[in-house]
Amino acid sequence: MINVALFASGEGTNAENLIKHFAKDSRIRIKLIITNNAEAGVVAKANQYNKTVQIVSRESLEKYSNQLVEFLQVEKIDLIVLAGFLLKLPVEFIRAFPNRIINIHPSLLPKFGGKGMYGKRVHEAVLANKEKTSGVTVHYVNEAYDEGEIILQASCPVTETDTIDSLSAKIRILEFECLPKAIEKFL
Repeated sequence: MINVALFASGEGTNAENLIKHFAKDSRIRIKLIITNNAEAGVVAKANQYNKTVQIVSRESLEKYSNQLVEFLQVEKIDLIVLAGFLLKLPVEFIRAFPNRIINIHPSLLPKFGGKGMYGKRVHEAVLANKEKTSGVTVHYVNEAYDEGEIILQASCPVTETDTIDSLSAKIRILEFECLPKAIEKFL
C-alpha cells in the first residue's frame, strides 16, 4: 500500500477529489493532510473524511523542515502530493523525498510557471497571451518552481469567449482527471 500525504493551502477541492477517488482502492491510502493555513477549506474537508491534519506555518517549514521529514517518515509516507500548496518547499525537504513529491500546475508547463504563477494568475496570463490551448501539468518537484520532470499533461481549448472563471472551470475538470492518474502511475 502507498501512503500519501496531501499538501494544500486552499479550498481543498483536489484533496477531496483524491480522498473520494481512492476511498475504495486498497493500493493507495490518503493518510494525512498538511496545510499552512488553519482557516483553509481543506481543513474542514479533511475533518469530514476523518483525515489527520497538520498545520505547518511558513516559518516552521523553513526552520524545522527536518522535523517534518521525520514526522512523514514515522507516518510511513511514500508519496507527497502538492494539491494547491502555495509555499515553496525547502531544498533539504525535497532532497529527503527524491521523485516522491508531485505537484499539479494549472498550465501546460513550461509556459506560465514559476514563482507567483498559481490559480487565477495563470489563467489571466493565458488569456492575456491569447493562447489557443491551456491545460494542466503534473510533475515531480525539484528545487526550482515548476521545473521538475513532467509526469503527464492534459490540454483543453481556450476560446475567444473564455473568461478567467470559465477557463478555471475547464482546468478544474482536467485536474480532477489527471491528478489521480499521476498518483496511479506512481504505483
